[in-house]
Amino acid sequence: MVAPKDGGPLGGAQIYNVYTGTLVGEGAATPTAAQLGLEPPRYCGQCGRRMIVQIDPVGWWAQCSRHGRIASTEIGGYR
Repeated sequence: MVAPKDGGPLGGAQIYNVYTGTLVGEGAATPTAAQLGLEPPRYCGQCGRRMIVQIDPVGWWAQCSRHGRIASTEIGGYR
């Protein structure tokens, strides 16, 4: 697994919504599936780039080309 840089795609002060890719202050609605914890993040919270996402029966991982990889097992609140 690639070590996250600068807190990883979901670490630190998030500037972008990880489900929509829009700036956090723009008021974009978070999808219902994401609110329920059923959807993995698709965009990096640090730079807004689309991430590579792999979903398997026991979780998921997402990787930003700039900020590294994060897995569902590393964070709470995701199924």
